[in-house]
Amino acid sequence: MTVPATRQRVPGADGVEVAVHRWDAPGDRPPVYLQHGFVADTRLNWVGTGVLGVLLSAGREVVGVDARGHGRSDKPHDPGAYGELRMADDLRRVADALGHDSFDLAGFSMGATVALLTAAADRRVRRLVVCGVGAPLVEPGGAERHRVLMAGLAAAFEAVDVAEVRDPVTAPYRRLADALAADRHALAAHARAVHTREADWGAITAPTLVLAGDADPLAARPEVLAAAIPDARVAVVPGDHSSALRAPAFAEALVGHLEEEER
Repeated sequence: MTVPATRQRVPGADGVEVAVHRWDAPGDRPPVYLQHGFVADTRLNWVGTGVLGVLLSAGREVVGVDARGHGRSDKPHDPGAYGELRMADDLRRVADALGHDSFDLAGFSMGATVALLTAAADRRVRRLVVCGVGAPLVEPGGAERHRVLMAGLAAAFEAVDVAEVRDPVTAPYRRLADALAADRHALAAHARAVHTREADWGAITAPTLVLAGDADPLAARPEVLAAAIPDARVAVVPGDHSSALRAPAFAEALVGHLEEEER
């Protein structure tokens, strides 16, 4: 059984507070920060999949951040309060509040973009793992396709009844939001503010693992993303966008990268 987390709230630059879940473990290595994907939260992506348990068994301190609009964090309905750049700033403020001058960072899907933006701007990130993302994050046209997808998701969340959502791509996200009793209007606000601008992935100095499921369409051709990041490599595990997280090989690859000696 996973030990209970201690929890606190940390305000962002605009006063929106994010929920922080912290599991202490003995050892002198930097803590591992975990950033979840869109609609989900720390519990769903990292606790329920067993990744947290593997990290704790390895003796790591773990910090899970519920992104604004998700989990136990504040959920404003203004799109101006969202976007991955704001979430990356929240994450850095959490590190400030906890007094961590070095940390490892893993992000999944939306959280992978947040993690990449964080690592590009903050040299405190010692090692980085990004999961559930691939070539679309860096290829020409990828940002526009992502914008169209997120606009469809916003419409799905704003629909009064899930039966109105007939798009096979967006309907599963709406069903997940309903199952989690998530704030759909907060999710729609983030979907309308999603990060689409060019980013300097070449500024990332942390050794990086691009971790992808072999049947994940959102993480297609992960080697293309890895090529855009200095000192990055790829690992592929069985599964699609959701099931890859639960594959034993996923946690093994993630923890293995964080535990490697400096290259």
